[in-house]
Amino acid sequence: MALGKNYDGQDCSLAKALELIGERWTMLVVRDALYGVRRYGDFLAHLDIPRAVLSQRLTTLVEAGVLDRRRYQDAPPRDEYVLTETGRELWLPLLALSHWGERHLTRTGPRRLFFHAACGGRLDRAATCSGCGAGQVPVEEVEVRPGPGLEHLRDDPVSAALRVPHRMLDPLP
Repeated sequence: MALGKNYDGQDCSLAKALELIGERWTMLVVRDALYGVRRYGDFLAHLDIPRAVLSQRLTTLVEAGVLDRRRYQDAPPRDEYVLTETGRELWLPLLALSHWGERHLTRTGPRRLFFHAACGGRLDRAATCSGCGAGQVPVEEVEVRPGPGLEHLRDDPVSAALRVPHRMLDPLP
């Protein structure tokens, strides 16, 4: 029996969430937005995503209130995509999934490490700080750093910028 293409018949919050963010490219777009990626060309270069797919994912995330589309240049018209509060709430699920992947799917260790910017303590999978004990450190207070499993295979501007410590949500250069 073939699986359906959506979850219309499901009365389940998880099914509804998966309908919006369960597709792999969507989660990677949100991840990159958390890292500070805002511009279409940077998403495109870092993700190696087809243009049509990226355009559709960005449109869907804007319509759902996960991203806000903002004009940063009028001639020619250019927009950037910034996480809304709704989008920022995806920080904890993405962090937990990243930790799960590190434990079960990688051999080289974490590619990215997350630290509490206020004290420098490393965050666990629940975003609790090992340094000061702060629980569920908000994404605005997190610094991402390269981890021991990061391989420098890519030379796009986003990959290059993420090779140095960077505050989450701050726009990448």
